[in-house]
Amino acid sequence: MKKTSWVSKLTSAMATSAAAFLLFSGLASAHVTVNPSVAQTSAWQTYTIKIPSEKELPTTKITLKIPEGIAFKQYQPLVGWKITTEKNDSNDVTSITWEIDGDNQGITAGQFQQFNFVAQNPKTEAEVAWDAFQYYSDGSIVEWTGQPGANSPHSITTISEDPTATGNAAAGGDHHNAGAASNGHDSAGTAGTATGDKTADTATDGKKGNDDTTLGDALSDTVTGQPNNTDSDAGTLKLQQATLIVSILALIMSFLGIALATRRKKR
Repeated sequence: MKKTSWVSKLTSAMATSAAAFLLFSGLASAHVTVNPSVAQTSAWQTYTIKIPSEKELPTTKITLKIPEGIAFKQYQPLVGWKITTEKNDSNDVTSITWEIDGDNQGITAGQFQQFNFVAQNPKTEAEVAWDAFQYYSDGSIVEWTGQPGANSPHSITTISEDPTATGNAAAGGDHHNAGAASNGHDSAGTAGTATGDKTADTATDGKKGNDDTTLGDALSDTVTGQPNNTDSDAGTLKLQQATLIVSILALIMSFLGIALATRRKKR
């Protein structure tokens, strides 16, 4: 009977620990994120910022800093939200803010909200960090500006010449010839130039060069496409797994210590 009781207590404690870990995992992954996490160089990109409410209070405002090298173009209007931008002396947008408007109560606990905007990516490969500031109804602010693995990390997008090589193609669908006169955008590398840049759909290998996605494509994705919300973070997952293993080992060691102490007393 004592053995059965011991096993029962250990099983119950482990189940409680696992449940607590799952709750912790859910909270830890509920970060403010900007997607896609990988995008094409020079592309006119539809970005989506996803804001969950982690407190028992509504989120009333969110400000997103535009990383250096990213050229903000347009935002998608949304009923119930007032959208404003800040610009520098060069008339470049440096931040965008979404704030509740009218009868909107904000993003309440257990909810999330997504906002879409279009920006042009840099012509060279880079990693850009999206610093965000989340405002709650009580005036508190959560600054999503930390490095990966921090409690409040900023979201990062890898700008790549070949986003498919990283295992995550850039959202935005079709890429057209950057040098085509019909799209009216700056050429990322026209055919026959002395710069040696790649051209789209070369006859030799069939691979696309550094093509700009047209603004029309980006806006089409904004209206009809589904945002690429893969809030995966390998570092966070490993930390969560390690936390679970340590918790279980600590429980086992604790109960073994109690068992040994009990046997010594009986002797």
